[in-house]
Amino acid sequence: MTVDAPDATGFAIAARAGDAARAGVITTPHGQIATPAFIPVGTKATVKAVLPESMSRLGAQAILANAYHLYLQPGHDLVDEAGGLGAFMNWPGPTYTDSGGFQVMSLGAGFKKVLSSEFSGGEKARTASGEDDDVAAGKERLAHVDDDGVTFRSFINGDVHRFTPEISMQIQHGLGADIMFAFDELTTLMNSRGYQERALERTRLWAERCLVEHARLTAERVGKPYQQLWGVIQGAQYEDLRRRAARDLGAMDMDGQRFDGFGIGGALEKENLGTIVRWVTEELPDERPRHLLGISEVDDLFTAVAAGADTFDCVSPSRVARNSAVYTRTGRVNLTGARYKRQFAPIDETCDCYTCTHYTAAYIHHLFRAKEMLSSTLCTIHNERFVVRLVDEIRASILDGSFDALREERTGAYYGSPR
Repeated sequence: MTVDAPDATGFAIAARAGDAARAGVITTPHGQIATPAFIPVGTKATVKAVLPESMSRLGAQAILANAYHLYLQPGHDLVDEAGGLGAFMNWPGPTYTDSGGFQVMSLGAGFKKVLSSEFSGGEKARTASGEDDDVAAGKERLAHVDDDGVTFRSFINGDVHRFTPEISMQIQHGLGADIMFAFDELTTLMNSRGYQERALERTRLWAERCLVEHARLTAERVGKPYQQLWGVIQGAQYEDLRRRAARDLGAMDMDGQRFDGFGIGGALEKENLGTIVRWVTEELPDERPRHLLGISEVDDLFTAVAAGADTFDCVSPSRVARNSAVYTRTGRVNLTGARYKRQFAPIDETCDCYTCTHYTAAYIHHLFRAKEMLSSTLCTIHNERFVVRLVDEIRASILDGSFDALREERTGAYYGSPR
């Protein structure tokens, strides 16, 4: 079955910087995304504590929601009946959904974010027992992988569910996002080399099945806007595995259905982030976009863009905001600190967000101390705007040829020395 994506979707490169950085435009049925772009995470069809209208006003171009969570509650069939994710949450712009693979695996093993940010590679990254099926201390395994898919128990009520590549595609088509990701097996830096190889082959076979099911559903759901399907590149810290995965998925074609773009996922060591992204982007087709999953730190954004990544998502800006941590031009600070009690000035004098143009750090300090919910709203608006604006500036710097200068200036101010 051959399915041609309509002209309303695609990717065009407008400018380049250095060896790999580029600025471009992703076109979707619900609007365009100028890249590089930061895509805020609205896990359960909401960026926690913030109205969708506020996300639009702060400059977010798209929102990423979580297929795993929306499948469990309220159900993709209900979202489909509501007109899709955007209509359901009153978001008029483009939307992304992930495949659910990350949540199935990470919640299943109990490691959560440790999967991608807290271990280094090699033997020191192995579990104490040296087994590939270990779980985090004090946790019970909630997910079991086989060649066909994953069986897991809901973290909400313990009910047993089953995800396969076909089911992930059915869920994401029901959610109706403009951009969705193929179902993949997430591994950790704690897995052995042998397991990484087996998981990579399993992910390759699942990717083929995703393309076939995507084509079938696209043809079946007549009248629905075309949804882009992006393949996910795994391979942990191994250059040969990352490059192999990128070549395999980049060339994959199932009766005329190809991936519209690619996600770079899995376990990434911060110190090797740029190197790993470069391995992947050197192998992927240049004319299709690349999304780096789970990135929002200032230095990581510059590093990833320089290595050829186009879009990013991360829950961190909203998560840390709810715990009183905010980004400023000169670094991250905690607003519950005593020095903010009488700071009758914005969080960051250089910030143009709604929070900084209407409220003082002293007031927000008070809200946190008083445990008022408004504290989370105001700090989330600020943090999301900070990251969105930074990536907007990175895009502008690629267009005007000042990328290296901007990187030196912004990382130097944020960390005390350029990175």
